[in-house]
Amino acid sequence: MVSSLNRRSKKNTDVQATVRRKTGRTIAGALPPRSRIRTPLSSMRGFHPSQPVASASICTGWPICRSSNWVRPSRLFSSFGKITNRTASSNRQKATMVARSSTRIARAVVCNQEGYAARIFDGARTEGIITGYTLVRKGTVAALGSSMDLAEALEFSLYARRLRAAWPEFFAAVTATLESPIGISESDAAALRQASDSDALALLLRKLRQRVFLGTLLRDLTGRADLLEVCAAMTRLAEVAISETVAAHHRWLAETHGNPIGAESGSDQTLIVVGMGKLGGGELNASSDVDLVFVYPEAGTTDGSKPLANQEFFERLGRRVIATLNEVTAEGFVFRVDMRLRPYGDAGPLCSSFVALETYLIAQGRTWERYAWLKARALTGEQGEALERLIEPFVFRKYLDYDAYGGLRDVHRQIRGQGRRRDYASNIKLGPGGIREIEFIAQALQLVRGGREPALRPRGTLPALAALAARGLLPSAAVAELGDAYVFLRNVEHRLQYRDDAQTHELPADAESRSALARACGFADGETFVVALGRQRDAVDRHFDALFGDADDEEEDAFAALCRDPVDNALHGTLLEDAGFADPPVLLAQLTRVRNSARYMQLPPASRRRFDALLPQLLRVAGQTGQPQEVFVRLLVLLETISGRSAYLALLVEHPPVLPRLAHLLSASAWAAEYLTRHPILLDELLDSGALLTEPGWQDWRAELATQLAGHDGDPERQIDALRHFQQAQTFRLLVQDLDGRLSIERLADHLSALADIVLEATLKQSWAQLQGKGAPPPKFAIVGYGKLGGKELGYASDLDLVFLYDDLDEAAPQRYARLAQRFNTAVTSMTGAGRLYETDLRLRPDGASGLLVSSLTAFRNYQREHAWTWEHQALTRARFVAGDAAVGAAFEVEREIILRLPRELAKLRTDVMTMRQRMYAAHPNRSKLFDLKHDRGGMVDIEFAVQFLILAHAHAERELTRNVGNIALLGTCAQLGLVPSRLASAAAEAYREYRRLQHQVRLQGAREARVEADAQTPRREAVAALWDAVFGSAWTEGPAEIG
Repeated sequence: MVSSLNRRSKKNTDVQATVRRKTGRTIAGALPPRSRIRTPLSSMRGFHPSQPVASASICTGWPICRSSNWVRPSRLFSSFGKITNRTASSNRQKATMVARSSTRIARAVVCNQEGYAARIFDGARTEGIITGYTLVRKGTVAALGSSMDLAEALEFSLYARRLRAAWPEFFAAVTATLESPIGISESDAAALRQASDSDALALLLRKLRQRVFLGTLLRDLTGRADLLEVCAAMTRLAEVAISETVAAHHRWLAETHGNPIGAESGSDQTLIVVGMGKLGGGELNASSDVDLVFVYPEAGTTDGSKPLANQEFFERLGRRVIATLNEVTAEGFVFRVDMRLRPYGDAGPLCSSFVALETYLIAQGRTWERYAWLKARALTGEQGEALERLIEPFVFRKYLDYDAYGGLRDVHRQIRGQGRRRDYASNIKLGPGGIREIEFIAQALQLVRGGREPALRPRGTLPALAALAARGLLPSAAVAELGDAYVFLRNVEHRLQYRDDAQTHELPADAESRSALARACGFADGETFVVALGRQRDAVDRHFDALFGDADDEEEDAFAALCRDPVDNALHGTLLEDAGFADPPVLLAQLTRVRNSARYMQLPPASRRRFDALLPQLLRVAGQTGQPQEVFVRLLVLLETISGRSAYLALLVEHPPVLPRLAHLLSASAWAAEYLTRHPILLDELLDSGALLTEPGWQDWRAELATQLAGHDGDPERQIDALRHFQQAQTFRLLVQDLDGRLSIERLADHLSALADIVLEATLKQSWAQLQGKGAPPPKFAIVGYGKLGGKELGYASDLDLVFLYDDLDEAAPQRYARLAQRFNTAVTSMTGAGRLYETDLRLRPDGASGLLVSSLTAFRNYQREHAWTWEHQALTRARFVAGDAAVGAAFEVEREIILRLPRELAKLRTDVMTMRQRMYAAHPNRSKLFDLKHDRGGMVDIEFAVQFLILAHAHAERELTRNVGNIALLGTCAQLGLVPSRLASAAAEAYREYRRLQHQVRLQGAREARVEADAQTPRREAVAALWDAVFGSAWTEGPAEIG
C-alpha cells in the first residue's frame, strides 16, 4: 500500500515534440499516457444518469484532422456515408449476425449538460446532493470562474491559443455556442456508431474530446459554467466514448468469433466496464485519466466459427478499447486509461468474471480496495445491478464497521506523511489540506457506517458530505468548510489543467505563472490568491487531523499498572479505596478472573490490546460515578460481552468521550446496562449526545424508518434487521432522555407506544410485500392493540396484546390473512442476530387461544355482542386501532363504541368484575413483606378495574367514557359526570401516577417484580381502597388482608 501511494511517475514533458516527430505537425491536446499514482481515496456513489435529453450537435463547426488532411464539418456529415461505409458491402452479412449484441451494448448516451447535471442530483440514492452542492457554492468560492472575458481566457490557456491558431474556423464555431452548456447529441452518438473501423472511430472520438474540452474550458474561464457543469461534461464524454468504443469493438470482434455465451446461463455475455475514482462518481477532472476495471458475468465460449473462450474474447476486447482511448495520434488522445485497480493490479488478468472478482475480494481484498470499490459504477453492460450486489458486502459491512478505523488511521498516516513531503507542498491534490484529504474524510465515515445506513452511500464527495451532515455525523460548520474548500480546490485544479491540457495538480513555481493562475481564479494578484488558498487548505488540514489523529498515547498510570497485574496488595487496595471502590479485593479478583478467562486468552492480538487499553479507562470513569464498584462491574460485563466484536472495542478506543456517557448511563439503571449488553450495536448512539437528547417527532420516525427500509429493498433479511436496529435505537434514545429527567412517565409511554405503532405498521407492510409481492393492493387488514399498547401506557419491556381483523369478502381472504398474521407475528417475535422486536400476546382474540388467529369484522362483531365475557369487554375499554387498513380500523372503532355503550345489568356487571379481580389476585400471590404496586390491594389493578366498571356501567348514557384517553384522564371524567366524588377521583389518580413512576424506577433497576416498601404507600393504598368501596359499594374482603 505504501509503495502504491508513493509511486508516481514524472510529469509528461512536451508532447508537441513527440507529435512533431511522428507527424511533422504541431497539434493541440496531444498528451501520451503516463504512469500515475493510484490512490483509493476518492469515492463517488449514487450517480445514475436517467433518460437522456437531446441537445444541439456538438459537431457543428468541427474540424476533422487526419495527418494533414482537413475536412470541413459540412463535408464530413454530408458525405459521412462515404467515410463510414467503405467496407459495408463486405461486412453486411457479418453485421446481421452480431446485430443482437451490438444493439444491447450500444446504448444511446445523449443529453445536454444542464439536464445531465440535474439528473446527477436526482433519485433516492443521491438524495441530499443538491443541498450539499448549494451549501458549498457560497462564500469565497464565488470568486472563482467569474472574472475573465474570452480574450483573457485565451491569454491564460496555451492549449486554447494553439487550437485557435491551428483551426480558426473550428475555434470560431465553438466560441459561437458558448452561451449554452456543452452537450452530446443523438446524431453525435449515431456518428460514432457508424464508424467503419477502429481508425475512423478513434478519429471521431478525438475530435469529440477536443470539442467538449475546449468548449468547457472557455465556458468555465469566462464564468458561464461552474464546477458541476465541468465535471458533468467530462464525465459524460467519458461515458459516451467508453460505451461506444466497447460496442464497436465487440461488434467487430464478434464478426469473426461470434458472441460470448455463458456456460451456465446460455445467455449472451457483454463486457461490463466499471468506472472507478472520479469517473465513477461523475466528478471527472478537466484533463483526467480514467480508472477502469473490466468484468464479465460468467465463463463460456463464443458461438462463432472461430470460437474463443469468453476470457480471451474479453481480454482482446479490453485491449482494443484501451488502445482506442489511450493511444496518442496526430489528433491527440481521448482519455488516459489506468487499469491498475483491477484484481491483482498490473499482475492480474485484464478482465475478471464475476466469480473471479468475488473470490478475489473475499480472499485478497484490502482496506484501500474498499475505498476503490466504494465509488465503482458500471458504465456498460446489462448486469450492472448484479455487479453492485456482488461488491456491496465487500465495501459495506453489515454492521457499523468501527474495526476499519485501524486501517483508516494507517492510510491517514500515509497520506499525512506523503503530504508533508517537501515536493508535495505545492500539490493541491496530494499535499496537506488537499483534495484527497477531503475525499478521505467523507469516504472513511461512509465505510464505517454505510453498511447500516444506505443513505450514506453517495459516490460523490459533495453528496457524501451532505449526507453525513444530514445524519449529524459531521457538524454542519465542518461540512460547510470542507465543501467550500473542495469546490475551491477543484476549480483551481481545473485551471491548472486548462493551461496546457496537462493532468497536473502542482501550483506553478514562477511568479508570472502563479499570477496568471490567480487571475484565472478571480483574484487580483498572486499574493491574495495564496492567502485564500492557504485558508482553505488549513481548514481541510484541521478537520483531517481532528477526525483521524492518533488516539492519545498516555503514559501508563497507576490504574493501567493495576489492570495489567491485578494483584491483591496494599498498594492496589489503597488506590481503589481512594477512588471510591467499596470492596477492592472483590474487584481485583474479578479483574484476575477476566484476564485468565478463555474468552480473553482467545482474543486476537489487536482486540486484546484494545481490551487492555480500555480496562484502566473504565476504572477511571466508574470512579467518577456515585457507585463506582457496581458501575465498573456493569462496564466489565459489557466489555466482556463485546470483546469478540473488535469493531465495538475499536469504537470505545477511538471515541474516549463515549466512556463517561456510558458510565453515567449504566450507573443510572441496571436495566439500561442489561439492554446495552444485549444490543451493543447501540454503543454507536452514544457518539452524538445532541441527537440522543433530542426528543423525536413521530413523523420523523416514520420517514427515517422508510428510508432505512428502502435502502435494503429486495433483501427481506436485512429489512427485518433494519426494523430491529431502528426500534432498539429509538428505545435507547428515549431511555437516555428518560434517565436524564427530560421525559415524564406519561410522555415516555406516549413515545414508546407511538414507536410500537410505527414499527408494527412497517412490519405489516413488509410482511404483506413478501407474501403477495411488491405492487400488490394493500390488505384489508387491521391490527388492534389492547392492554398497555392500546391504552398508550407502554413500558420498555412491555409485551404487545394484539388482535387481527379483516374486512374482505373474497373466498380466499381467511386463508390469505391468516398467513399474513402468522408471517407478521413471526417477524415481530422471532429472535435473530439483531434481537427481537416485541413479545406478543394474541389470546385476547375471540375464543382466546382456541379461536382463529384472524377474525373478520363480522365474526368479531357477533362474538362481542353474543359470546364475549365481561372481562373481554373490560379489555375492550383499552383497545385501539394501531396499524393496517384505516377503513378496517375505523370500522373497529365504531364497533368498539357500540359494544361499550350496550346497557348492562349493574348487579351482574359488579359481580363479574369483582370475581375477575379476585382471580387475578390469586394468580399473582405476593408472599413478601413488600407492596406489589400492580397486583396487591390498593394497587394499580384496583384502579383500572374501578375505571373499567364505571365505563361499562355508564357509557350507554355518557359517550365521553368510551374515549381511550388513559385511566387518569378517565377518573377526571368520572368525577365531572358525578359518578365518583372528585376528592376520591383526584386522590386515586395521584396514586396511579405515583405507582407508575415507582414501577418505572424499580424496573429500570432490573427488578422483575414491581414491589416497594409497604409502609410508605399506605396513604395511597387507602385512597385506592376508598375509590373501590365507592364504586363497588363494599370493601374487598376476600384475598388480601385489610389495610391498616
